[in-house]
Amino acid sequence: MSDRIMLTGLRAHGRHGVYDFERAQGQDFVVDVVLDLDLGPAARSDDVTDTVHYGELAERLVAVVTGEPVNLIETLADRLLAVCLADPRVGSATVTVHKPEAPVPHTFTDVAVTMTRTRAR
Repeated sequence: MSDRIMLTGLRAHGRHGVYDFERAQGQDFVVDVVLDLDLGPAARSDDVTDTVHYGELAERLVAVVTGEPVNLIETLADRLLAVCLADPRVGSATVTVHKPEAPVPHTFTDVAVTMTRTRAR
């Protein structure tokens, strides 16, 4: 499928990580999402109900990031993928979770995990 909806740079404060101080203080996480789906019906109807409403999707993704803490950003990415694939119109989704404040004792720009899942047909 060649149609895509992309939501990038979605920032939310979460309490994910393996260290106690990460759970106590929390930190910002940044999420990028790419959804593969047929956008033809929405393009023809010009009706938001015929597509994935990216504002509503953002709300559901932020709820996961700000919700129950997990140890690994891999687990967080998997939970975010489940949100994306909950809409039956989405054929596949790619989620990148950035942890720019990760507890790494060296200068770095970003730590990120990217996962892609395709809907089982």
